[in-house]
Amino acid sequence: MHVGFVLNPIAGMGGRVGLKGTDGKVAEARARGAEPRAPQRAERALAELRDRLPDAEISTWGEPMGQAAVRAAGYEPAVLGQPGGDETGSEDTREAVEAFVDAGVDLVLFVGGDGTAADVAETLEGTDTPMLGVPAGVKVYSSVFAVSPEDAAYIVASYERTERREVMDIDEDEYREGEVNPELRAVARVPVGEQMQSSKQLGGGTVEALAEGVADDIRAEPSRTYVLGPGSTVGTIKDELGFEGSPIGVDVWRDGEVVVRDASEQQILDALGPEGENVIVVSPIGGQGFVFGRGNPQLSPDVIRQCDVTIVASRAKLDGVNVLRADTDDPDLDEELRGWWKVRVGKFETRMMKLV
Repeated sequence: MHVGFVLNPIAGMGGRVGLKGTDGKVAEARARGAEPRAPQRAERALAELRDRLPDAEISTWGEPMGQAAVRAAGYEPAVLGQPGGDETGSEDTREAVEAFVDAGVDLVLFVGGDGTAADVAETLEGTDTPMLGVPAGVKVYSSVFAVSPEDAAYIVASYERTERREVMDIDEDEYREGEVNPELRAVARVPVGEQMQSSKQLGGGTVEALAEGVADDIRAEPSRTYVLGPGSTVGTIKDELGFEGSPIGVDVWRDGEVVVRDASEQQILDALGPEGENVIVVSPIGGQGFVFGRGNPQLSPDVIRQCDVTIVASRAKLDGVNVLRADTDDPDLDEELRGWWKVRVGKFETRMMKLV
């Protein structure tokens, strides 16, 4: 198999530092101490691919868009070109994909988020070349991504057919203001595999009773530190507690007041209390089931390991979710999180769901 591999090196950098994305925010992300996320996820995918397809032919783009990661996995790639400047952009991704098509690759494997997916899909329009994403962005609304880097390698090595799937993107400035309006950017040919994520559903359900029950529990233990994740379900809990939370950010609550609003990873870590006195409250993404790893990178492995986890969801949301998922950038933690979880669905009621 001949694979064209391209990496967006800045994808996801804005997540843990609370920027909700990286579009137009690279300098600010770096100023806040953001570290690249995508290269490490690329290395995970390529290491797995090397185990499964050691004889694959890999074409890639010059540093920092793939060359080093491919070689680190043990492949000797064909480097078809170089980025146009010190800061890479969508034009570099598109140029790389055009070169891959000219080279006759069987599939384009990319690492990035929805913006990168749109660049790849729009460049491939009119061709029969399929694409597959290794998720590394903050949002990841599109259905062209594997669930994890390792799953992407498995799909590349084993798929037998393709299907048309949606590429979605949102305006990140609107997203930072709490407006979530996904736009269909393209429909792309993608390998078929059980390890693919579905499109995000934006529907919800009535969660007032759920929010009342969770808020009562929080008030009953005021000394504990509560890390309240993003989304409308947890947002209803924030409303019940009596404050206007960050709709797409993470808020920290203790002793009846907001400790940090719209917190970054480091701000959350600084605000946590003693071991055993911290609780993350988070809701899975409807249609996908991700508890961690989509839309909430501030809830990093370091944060999760210091907290108990409470999962909440409306019944309507769970009706559209078969399983729960986690993609934390830490495979060991992902493994620890696997198993059966009680998901709070009402004031007192819970439902058992498996995290796979």
